[in-house]
Order: sequence, then C-alpha cells, then structure tokens
Amino acid sequence: MTSSRPLALIVGAGDGLGAALARVFGEQAGMRVALAARRPERLQELARQLDGLALRCDASQAQQVEALFAELDRVDPRGPELVVYNAGARVRGSIADVDVEQASQALQVNALGGFLVARQAAQRMLRAGRGTLLFTGASASVKGFAQSSVFAMGKFALRGLAQALARELAPQGVHVAHVVIDGGIAHPERPAPAQPDGQLDPRAIAAEYLHLARQPRSAWTWEIELRPWVERF
Repeated sequence: MTSSRPLALIVGAGDGLGAALARVFGEQAGMRVALAARRPERLQELARQLDGLALRCDASQAQQVEALFAELDRVDPRGPELVVYNAGARVRGSIADVDVEQASQALQVNALGGFLVARQAAQRMLRAGRGTLLFTGASASVKGFAQSSVFAMGKFALRGLAQALARELAPQGVHVAHVVIDGGIAHPERPAPAQPDGQLDPRAIAAEYLHLARQPRSAWTWEIELRPWVERF
C-alpha cells in the first residue's frame, strides 16, 4: 500500500552523512526514506528505525540503477519527491603511478553514477512536475589538489552535471542543487579536531539539504558551499 508520506531516496547511504540525511528527512520532514548502497545490510537497522527501506544498488551500473527505481515505483507509484546522490569514490596518487582500473571505477561512481541516477529521477519528476535532486560535492568540485587528479575529474564532472540540469530542469518545476562539502565531516571513528566545531557536523549538513529541498521556487539556488568556521577557502 502506498504511504501517504512523500518518498526520499538517498543513493550512496552510509553511517555518516547518509545516515544523518535519512534521520533529518524521516524524523523532521516526515518523509519515507529509501537508502540505497552496495551493501544495504549495513543500513537495515537504520531503515527499521525510520520505517524506511534499505535497497541494494551500485550506482555505477545502469541496470542496477534502473532496477532500484523500478522497485521504488512498486513501493510508491508517485516516485520520489527528493533524491540525493551521495555516492563517491576516492583514489589518491601521482598521475604517473595511479592505477588505471581504479581510476576508471572511481570516475564511474563519482560522475557516471550521478548521471544514471539523475536520469531516472528526472523521468519521474518531470512527469510529476515537481521534485528536488541534490548532489553531494566536495572541495575537489571547484579546485584540484595534487595527488588527487582522479577525484577532481569526477567531482568537476558531477558539478557540471548539476549545473546543466539546474538550467534544464528548473523551468520545468524540478529543483537541482549541488552542495560543496569543503572540509572534513565529523565521525565517531575519526580523531576529534583540535578546535571546537572544527569539522562539519553531519546533522548540520543534513539540515541544509532539507533547507534546499524546502526553498520556495521563487528563490531557488543551484549551489551552496558548506565548511567549518576554521576552514580556509
């Protein structure tokens, strides 16, 4: 039976930002949350707590992305009102030494996966005449760092995708936005910063994603940057 709650999909969910997004969307916004990841068994307990879904999907594989949205169509024929592309892959190393196969896979996750998910989301949102599509970016979306050419290529591509889609889809009622995460995200398993609030709080990031989803269409933004107060930019 279709829930009366609107559906939110997070692709690339995990125990960090993805979990924070799920809680904010589910608990604060009252949405039914679908969590998609290559290893959904890690998300089962969170999905249970939120009365949501944990689904398997490798976003770099077109058939798996199509199957994910087909499953969501069965859950809610209205389609998701909010889709977040949060998947990412990082490969570090000198351009002379970086592994080509690893680089190719990272590019597929960081860039191609965003395109595949956006394509399926847009098909449904355009039919509905509404929806919000958000992309998780990084510092590397706007500036390349040494030893990080692969990550920069993928994140630059994702940002370009978001910008192009914002211009294409906004006049048709679909809000597209890109979020530049400029700094480290706090996590219980990572060392605490020397200064208070020296890392991005995932709950605070998630609140900004919800703010984007709730923006009046008379004042949409296509990109925001989020960084802790101590971060240089």
